[in-house]
Amino acid sequence: MSLRNAWNKTRRIVWGEIPQSKEERRLLLKIDWFILSYCCLMYFTNYLDRSNISNAYVSGMKEELHMEGNQFNKINTIFTCGYIIGMIPNNLMLQTVSPRIWLPAMQIVWGVLTMCTSVAHRVEHVYAIRFFQGISESSTFVGTHYILGAWYKPGELGKRSGIFTSSGLIGTLFSGVLQAAVYQHLNGAGGRSGWRWLFIIDGIITLPIALYGFIVFPDVPTTTRAFYLTEEERHLSYKRLEDRDSRKDVSHNRPTLDLFKRVLSRWRWYCCSLLFLISGETESFGSNNLMGQWLKALSSSPASSDHYTVEQIDYYPSGMTAFAIVSTLVASTWTDATASRARWPVLVYMSIAVIVSSVVLLATRGDGSAGGGRRGAQFFAWYFAGASYAGQATTFAWANQICADDDQERGVVLASMNMWNNVINAWWPLVFYPATDAPWFTKGTWAMIGTAIATLCITAVVWWLERREKRGRDGKTEDKKRNKNGVSVEEEGEEGRRQSWEDKKGEREVYVDGI
Repeated sequence: MSLRNAWNKTRRIVWGEIPQSKEERRLLLKIDWFILSYCCLMYFTNYLDRSNISNAYVSGMKEELHMEGNQFNKINTIFTCGYIIGMIPNNLMLQTVSPRIWLPAMQIVWGVLTMCTSVAHRVEHVYAIRFFQGISESSTFVGTHYILGAWYKPGELGKRSGIFTSSGLIGTLFSGVLQAAVYQHLNGAGGRSGWRWLFIIDGIITLPIALYGFIVFPDVPTTTRAFYLTEEERHLSYKRLEDRDSRKDVSHNRPTLDLFKRVLSRWRWYCCSLLFLISGETESFGSNNLMGQWLKALSSSPASSDHYTVEQIDYYPSGMTAFAIVSTLVASTWTDATASRARWPVLVYMSIAVIVSSVVLLATRGDGSAGGGRRGAQFFAWYFAGASYAGQATTFAWANQICADDDQERGVVLASMNMWNNVINAWWPLVFYPATDAPWFTKGTWAMIGTAIATLCITAVVWWLERREKRGRDGKTEDKKRNKNGVSVEEEGEEGRRQSWEDKKGEREVYVDGI
């Protein structure tokens, strides 16, 4: 293998399909920079502002607001209710209002609300703020996946989705590190507790990024007027997607009443929604910061020989997030590198990972002195559970790929996937992961095993339905090609159907010459 071929192969694996022309390479470089830079920064602040509540809870907010029982879970549930309400309306707004306006505007709203949390003096104040924050933040995740599906080919989409998802996880990772630093250096400054400073700093980080989005975000290929794209590049950004999987062009139109008929008459909405509704719950160990609650409960238990500082409680769960980032990037890169763009193996990997983690935690639970080896196994289990986040980017890239022939349906399906998952999230933590179950969350750990098994089952169903639809679509394409080439069953009869196209073409040429 020559050095050039080796370089091209490595480049294809790491960054996706190699563009066919110099013009397309230049275009891809531009949209990678401006789309991913803004979307990743936006999602970074989204997760930063979202995960800070967990870090604040274990860093003094619980005591200062006199929180009791499951009030922490109620905060997350109320946020989720707002998130559910805003999901589909936000994604449909992207088809009526310029995404360059809508996404940064929502970012400003949640940035301001984040800073408002710093002045809350009762838990009820936090309830109200988090509800409206959920509505505004629901624009980001599915909205970005909608935008990515409009700009990228299937061989490019997986790793871009992975990079985007990882940026949110980096926000979670940074939130723990930031809270520890704030607690250490700003706790008590200006008469404010460290957790209050965290919300102020998070809001200050958010607002300039929203301004950046107003300036550089390119909308979608059919409507973009980005200053850094030439007229030829705008045309190419649309034309290069026309032959994607032999499907229709990606369009950008206002929603119509026919949209609901199309969505409800196909399997995609039902099965893709069910897929993320179930698989999304495998993230519960991380999304509910169970490791942080585990560490805090161990430190408070008289029976436990382990006691952790506030900084350690903030820092240690970052290992789960770090493993989640690595798993997401490796898995999304691998799926794009496969010839078939297979997404299902990633869901198998994450399901097995959370089953293993759950079994280890169940087998080693107990409040007494665990010893180094036993506690080490528990840390391994928490960190290995971070693999559950690898399915997030892959699942949405898969849905983008399945629904690529209908832009409006794609927007609804992507929003519905996240919406239905959050419908479950509204009550799932209250039932299976209440704060009162810390440190071991036994029933929630058993629920995790059941969720992982259910994920494997629905993954198999979606894989089979996609293959069946593709076979039917390929068959129709072949029929259209035969018709386009002039083969007519009605006119030619059995003997005519057996005659080759080359013979028919020759006969036509002789006939024309005779005329």
